[in-house]
Amino acid sequence: MSQKANQLIYSQSPYLLQHAYNPVQWYPWGPEPLDKAKQENKPIIVSIGYSACHWCHVMEHESFEDEATAAIMNEHFVCIKIDREERPDLDNIYMDAVQSMGLQGGWPLNVFLMPNQKPFYGGTYFPNANWKGLLQNIAEAYEKHFDELAKSAEGFGNSIKLKEREKYRLSDDSSKLTSEDLTHMAQKIASQMDSQWGGFNRSPKFPMPAVWDFVLRYATLKGDAALKDNVLFTLSKMGMGGIYDHLRGGFSRYSVDGEWFAPHFEKMLYDNGQLLSLYAKAFQLTGEALYKEKINETIQWLQTEMHQEEGGFYAALDADSEGEEGKFYTWTYDELESILDDDDAWFYDCYNITVKGNWEKGLNILFQTSPYAEIAQKYGFSMDQLSKKIRQTKERLLKIRNLRTPPGLDDKVISGWNGLTLAGLAQAYWATTNPLAKSLAIKNGAFIAEHMLQGNQLYRSYKGGKAYTPAFLEDYAAVIQGFIHLYPLTGDSHWLHKAKSLTEFVLEHFYDEEDGLFYFNNPDSETLIANKKEIFDNVIPSSNALMANNLHQLGRYYHEDHYLKLAQQLLGLMRTLLLSDPAFLSQWANLYLSEFLGTPEVAIVGRGAKSLALEIQQATPALKVIAVSETKTKDVPLLADKVADQNGNALIYVCFDKTCLRPVATVAEAIDQFPKLN
Repeated sequence: MSQKANQLIYSQSPYLLQHAYNPVQWYPWGPEPLDKAKQENKPIIVSIGYSACHWCHVMEHESFEDEATAAIMNEHFVCIKIDREERPDLDNIYMDAVQSMGLQGGWPLNVFLMPNQKPFYGGTYFPNANWKGLLQNIAEAYEKHFDELAKSAEGFGNSIKLKEREKYRLSDDSSKLTSEDLTHMAQKIASQMDSQWGGFNRSPKFPMPAVWDFVLRYATLKGDAALKDNVLFTLSKMGMGGIYDHLRGGFSRYSVDGEWFAPHFEKMLYDNGQLLSLYAKAFQLTGEALYKEKINETIQWLQTEMHQEEGGFYAALDADSEGEEGKFYTWTYDELESILDDDDAWFYDCYNITVKGNWEKGLNILFQTSPYAEIAQKYGFSMDQLSKKIRQTKERLLKIRNLRTPPGLDDKVISGWNGLTLAGLAQAYWATTNPLAKSLAIKNGAFIAEHMLQGNQLYRSYKGGKAYTPAFLEDYAAVIQGFIHLYPLTGDSHWLHKAKSLTEFVLEHFYDEEDGLFYFNNPDSETLIANKKEIFDNVIPSSNALMANNLHQLGRYYHEDHYLKLAQQLLGLMRTLLLSDPAFLSQWANLYLSEFLGTPEVAIVGRGAKSLALEIQQATPALKVIAVSETKTKDVPLLADKVADQNGNALIYVCFDKTCLRPVATVAEAIDQFPKLN
C-alpha cells in the first residue's frame, strides 16, 4: 500500500479516509478535480460507496490498492471518490444515469464522466481484470472516438435532467379520494407477500418499514384481521431471524436469502430508527412480548454502540471485522459448548445451532424458528423461567463477544437518519414507557438543534465537532418529523415551532413551482448537472412523501391552509402512480389514508392535560396531532379558544378540519371519537 496519502486525507468521512492511502490519486468531489479534468482534458471516474458496503471493500482491495491498476487510473483519468451517505444527491444523479444506460445499479457505483460531469458509461463492482480492461478501453475510446462519447454523454445528460412530472407523466388530480383505492393498494401489496417467511416474496429480503407501517395501519383501521396478521407475522419472522442481533439488539441491513437467516451484517441507523417505530406500534396493538424484547434491546444497542457523547447517533456499523464478514456475530459449536452449561440444550434448539454450523465455514448464526412458548413447553420451563435463562445466557455470550475485534464504526452523524431515530424512540417510549427511549430522544433533539442547525440551515453530516455539507430534503423532512414527535413527548412547543421554521426554509429553497414537487438537493447550495426529486420510497421513505406528511400534520397544528392544500396537491400529483405501484410509494399511501380518513386534531387544556396526552399516546398508535397545555393559551393555534372544565380539570377536544366534537374528560371517550375505515 502506498505510504503517501492522496487528497482524501483531509476528509471527515470514514469511507473516504479508508481510501486515503490508496495509490489511486483520489480527490473528494469539489472544484479542484472538476477543474483539473477540464484543464487536462481527461475523463473523470466517479466511484461511489459507503463505509459498511462489503463489495466496496472488495473492489478497493482488488483494484484501488493495486499499484498497476492505480497507474492506469492516474495516467488517464481524474479520480473522484464519493461517500453516498454524505452526498446522496450525487449518488441519485449518477445512479439514475447508470440505470438509464440499461445497466444494473448498486454499490460500489463506478461512473465515467466527460470533463463537463456528464456520464457516458458505468457499472457497479468489477473484478480487477475486467476493471483494468475497461479502463484501457475507455482511455483509448476517449482519445480516438471523443465525439461519439461526447454525443452519448449529452444524451444521458439530457435524460437525467428530465423533470419528474414529464418522466413519470404525473398530472394534477383533485378528484375525490375513495376507500376502494385504499383497499386496492393494500391488497396489491398483500399479493406480493411471502406466506411462509413474511416480507415480500423474494430474496434477498429487506425490511421495508414504510410498507409494513401503511399495511398495519390500514388493516387495523379496516378491521382486516388476516391482513394485520400478515404484517405481524413478518415482524415476528424478522425479529426471530438471523438478520436480528439476538445478543445486543438491532437489525442488519438485509438477509441474502428469503428466510431472514444470513444477513449482510452491516447495521444502519436509518433501518433501526424506523423499525423501532414499527415494532412499537405493533406492540401497542398486540401486547406481544417478542416485539417488546426487540424494542428494548434495540434501544440498548443504540445507547451502547451508536451513541456519541454529545447526543447524536453514529451512521453505521460495518459488516466486516478482521477482514471477514460476520466474524464478530457468529459462533462455532465448540465455542458455545465451552461457554454454556450441560443443561443449556434449549439454547442450541432455540437458535438452530448445529455441530457443523448452520452457515458457512462451520459457523452458526443465531436464528430462531420456534416461538419461545414452544421451547418452554418442550423443555418444561415456565415462560418466566425461559425469559430469565435467555437473559442470563445472552449476558454471558455478550461478555465473550465484546472481547472480539469489533466491526468498523462509521462515526459520522447524519441529521436525517437521526431524525428517523428520534421519531422511533418517541414511539418506543409511548409503547413501552422505557425511560431510556425518552431521554435518548430528548438528548438527540437537543444535539441536532445545537450542532447541526445554523438558524434554519440544517447540515447533513457532523463529525469531530463540525457540521458540514448542507442538508438535503431527506434530512429536513426526517428532522421535521422528529421534532413534531418531540412536541407531544416533552409538552414543549419549542420543538413544534422549530419544525415549522424548518418547513418554511424548505418551502423557500427546495420547492419547484413548475413541477409541483420538492427538489432533493437545495439548488441554492451548489450547481449540479441535474437537480433531482425523490418520489419513490427506498428503505428510507420518499423525501417528498415525508415532507407532504409533515405538511399534513403541521397544517393542523397551525391552522395553516397553505400547508394543507400543498399536501393534497402533492398527493394528487402522485395518485395514478400510487395506484399502479403502492409497494414503492407506501409513504404516499399513508398520506392517502390520512387525507381520506381525516387526522384527529386533539387539543387538551386544563389541569392534568399532560398525563392525559401521554395516556392517549400510549393507548393507540393511530396518527393524530396532539397539542397540550395545563392553562389556557394561544401558543399553538390548535389550542386557541379551548378551555378546561369549570373546576379547572383538563378537557379533551377531538377536532377534524377545525371543527370540534363534544369535549370529553376521559381517554376512552376521546379515542372513541377517532375515525375508522368502513
